[in-house]
Amino acid sequence: MMAATVRLSSKGQIVIPKEVRDSLHWGIGVELVLVTTEYGVMLQTKAPQQRKLPAKSLRGFLQHTGTPVPTEALCKPVEYTDDRF
Repeated sequence: MMAATVRLSSKGQIVIPKEVRDSLHWGIGVELVLVTTEYGVMLQTKAPQQRKLPAKSLRGFLQHTGTPVPTEALCKPVEYTDDRF
């Protein structure tokens, strides 16, 4: 674990020392989240956002390699004979 002392500027800014940025692999443009805790603040990288894909993009995602199943068989009600469930 690395520690560094920084000074708050008149504009409320701090400079993260190069050694700390390098050890955390924080380059230009990295987004950080500042979280307040009972002891002070914690600075961490922002989690990458998951892109939301349209449902249409899932077409063909599941492939069935067996024999075709008729629609009537798929729509038939399920009968449970085992009471374990």
